[in-house]
Amino acid sequence: MASWEIFCSVVDNYGDIGVTWRLARQLAAEHGQAVRLWVDEPQAFARICPRADPAAHVQSLDGVEVRAWGRPWAPVAAADVVIEAFACELPEAHRQAMRERERPSLWLNLEYLSAEEWIGSCHALPSLQACGLSKYFFFPGFREPSGGLLREAGLLERRRRFQASVSAQDEFLASLGVRRKVGERLISLFAYENPALPGWLEQLRDARQPSLLLVPEGRVLTDVADWLRVATLAVGDVHVRDALRVQVLPFMAQDDYDRLLWCCDLNAVRGEDSFVRAQWAGRPLLWHIYRQEEEAHLAKLEAFLELYCAGLPADLAKNLRTFWLAWNAGGGLVGAWEGLERQLPEWRREAQRWADEQGMRPDLAARLVQFYADWL
Repeated sequence: MASWEIFCSVVDNYGDIGVTWRLARQLAAEHGQAVRLWVDEPQAFARICPRADPAAHVQSLDGVEVRAWGRPWAPVAAADVVIEAFACELPEAHRQAMRERERPSLWLNLEYLSAEEWIGSCHALPSLQACGLSKYFFFPGFREPSGGLLREAGLLERRRRFQASVSAQDEFLASLGVRRKVGERLISLFAYENPALPGWLEQLRDARQPSLLLVPEGRVLTDVADWLRVATLAVGDVHVRDALRVQVLPFMAQDDYDRLLWCCDLNAVRGEDSFVRAQWAGRPLLWHIYRQEEEAHLAKLEAFLELYCAGLPADLAKNLRTFWLAWNAGGGLVGAWEGLERQLPEWRREAQRWADEQGMRPDLAARLVQFYADWL
């Protein structure tokens, strides 16, 4: 058993801590590793793990030692493997502790997920740092070579069983106060602020098939409230506009959010963590990518679309691409949804195929453990 440390600086609300918490749990539960997770915003961690005490400096959860990453730094012994998630900066004293071990720590930078081809030539390469240690860059990805995707053992099997049981879905939805109606399409919405949203909501309002839009607490709620022309929205609120019913859900723990994705016919997601979980749901998805300076995010969006659409029927690929690009451009949705809406059943089959294909690849945690074994 090796010791691991994962350092997480919360930058984008919950995406960074969401990824690192999943990884820490999996390393401990499935690979028997001793894992310590450092978090600089315990309040954000407590949102995705309600059992966590945001005031605790040290706590043990699911076999993981979770520590508040405070400033100034209180020195501790460095682990066998030290992961800085998403280029967060390790404390200088800890870098020194990593170097001064009898066998220096393996230093990994866990990069953001990308479908871009260039990551294959950079994945797992070392870079000599000023402190004398080499830092290796580990890129999660959808193709080889890469670090793969986070996926717990048995995840797809659990998802299939849940989706095959209407009673299990209804019981879960009831726990959230949701009652779906016969013929009603379920859509989850977890997104950043988006000026394209009103145009889509108008099309859902005017559609022939009724939709129930489930909106967990988050940044997009203000946009939804503005479209509904209400001052505020709170958990449990339900508003009806013709064929569209909108219900606000609480922010939920990771496992519950997975089940929400599994229930829905379409999932609008954002960032990285919910994006990957929506793919494992095997359902149509709409990705709101995190906006970067100089439109750098568009290259990532295009790279994923190229890969995801490669195996799709031509019409579906065209409509999907048009809608995704309009959604991320903040407008121009007129006509983009209608064609895609008609293709949802076909898209569902393709989404399941995509999840199955990605599920055949080794997962991120397994690749990290193997990388360390090869490095020794």
